[in-house]
Amino acid sequence: MSWFPVGASLFASNIGSGHFVGLAGTGAAGGLAVAGFEWNALFVVLLMGWIFVPVYLTAEVVTMPEYLKKRFGGQRIQLYLTVLSLAMYIFTKISVDMFSGAVFIQVALGWNIYLSVIALLVITTIYTVTGGLAALMYTDTVQTFVIIGGACVLSAYAFLEVGGYDALMEKYMEAVPRNLGNVSAACASPRPDALHLLRDAYSGDLPWPALIVGLTIVSTWYWCSDQVIVQRCLAARSLTHVKLGCVLCGYLKILPMFLMVMPGMISRVLYAEDIACVVPSECHRICGSETGCSNIAYPKLVVELMPRGLRGLMLAVMLAALMSSLASIFNSSSTLFTMDVWRRVRPLATERELLLVGRVWTVCLVAFSIAWIPVVQAAQGGQLFDYIQSVASFLAPPIAAVFFLALFVKRVNEPGAFWGLIGGLFLGLCRMVPEFVYGSGSCSVPSSCPALICGVHYLYFAIILFCCSAVIILVVSYLTPPIPDTQLYRLVFNLRNRQEPREEMGKPGVYDSSTQEKGSSAQPSIREDPKQARLVNVNALVMMSCAIFLWAYYA
Repeated sequence: MSWFPVGASLFASNIGSGHFVGLAGTGAAGGLAVAGFEWNALFVVLLMGWIFVPVYLTAEVVTMPEYLKKRFGGQRIQLYLTVLSLAMYIFTKISVDMFSGAVFIQVALGWNIYLSVIALLVITTIYTVTGGLAALMYTDTVQTFVIIGGACVLSAYAFLEVGGYDALMEKYMEAVPRNLGNVSAACASPRPDALHLLRDAYSGDLPWPALIVGLTIVSTWYWCSDQVIVQRCLAARSLTHVKLGCVLCGYLKILPMFLMVMPGMISRVLYAEDIACVVPSECHRICGSETGCSNIAYPKLVVELMPRGLRGLMLAVMLAALMSSLASIFNSSSTLFTMDVWRRVRPLATERELLLVGRVWTVCLVAFSIAWIPVVQAAQGGQLFDYIQSVASFLAPPIAAVFFLALFVKRVNEPGAFWGLIGGLFLGLCRMVPEFVYGSGSCSVPSSCPALICGVHYLYFAIILFCCSAVIILVVSYLTPPIPDTQLYRLVFNLRNRQEPREEMGKPGVYDSSTQEKGSSAQPSIREDPKQARLVNVNALVMMSCAIFLWAYYA
């Protein structure tokens, strides 16, 4: 693949219907700060292209569990990642995609949310995905243009309706519903810091140190070690095209502030009674959720403002994006389960049995995800994007720590990585389980979860969890035997250019089959043309300068 489809596919794989519903909803409820989740990626995507992908390329891997298997040896880390990936699919992908698609159908057609979910599932079951990764990436490229084009048209209608950018900044702070019931005016009003990207380190809903440091940790997991994202970069025809694709993706990630977050804020201004409702019974009547209706901000704009033809096109784009991502997730998860879990239980299973098990597992996955939808609906005060980020903050930092240390610290070994993952998972669940048992509450109905457990912001918790996992990894690694350098050639950053054959992990004198024959120097090259490398680096610096300006302007 050349750089353009790589960058467009990175963006399209990242932006789904959950982004439109979640970013606009959190923008409607809390103002501009949620755009920090998107603009943080402008820096982390460069970390992927310049630091992580060169090592994945020299390691000659196609999946992330495969990289860890080559780097550490053994089977248990690969199995752990498989099981955790399946859990993350349920908590952050399938249930969120179903919910966001159902919200669109609910607002557009007035259907019940569970009837909408069932309709989506029936259509997605019929929907089939063929043609492999190349076809998917070209489809993503086309879809990127359609999504951005449709979102630009809707933003134009929305800004015209509200009276322009300055009018939005003024009117948003006054967007309060008339029906307050027993709820205080402070709970119903926008936050005083709603128009700031960086908020108070103690009292802010997205404290600035957490947004900068904690979010970078979660983003490193997502952008640098998530199979769906990294796979796009590994399909590039050279490292130069990887880097240019990452720069293009960075530029595209500037857009969600203006195409999703601000339209969400406009929706609150135009439809404050619905979007900003605070009386639980009233909210339940409007959108079926007692914790708030900010999630309907974007679909409400689509249905109310767009002309009939364009309204249909936007709904079709949202549902097509949703169904293609659901179909891909179903396919990936059934493959993961049958190949990495079921085959361990029944090594002699036939193809027919594996196919049947894959289908049954997909049905189970759907059932788990539907059962989880009420939690998604109520979590984080009904704000979908905050929910996605909070679950990632509880589960992802140990994985980020393992990949980061695997790349940069040669001394890290398999026991260290494994016990770091297990210790991190235990600590993450100690925070995640109480939060979902007690509920995260809202301004009008605070959570009863003890402050010692739930009082720490989820992004601050991500920093603590990353540091604890890193300490466990390093301590256990230094207490157990090291891995010889000869088994780490081209698997760690400072050995990425070594050309000698690599010994197979745990088998001294036996050489990795991918390195051809002992003594061969035909290793994958990550060398770049100096002129092209300079051009790419200049582009990256220009993009980072834009990012720094935007952060400073809205800070």
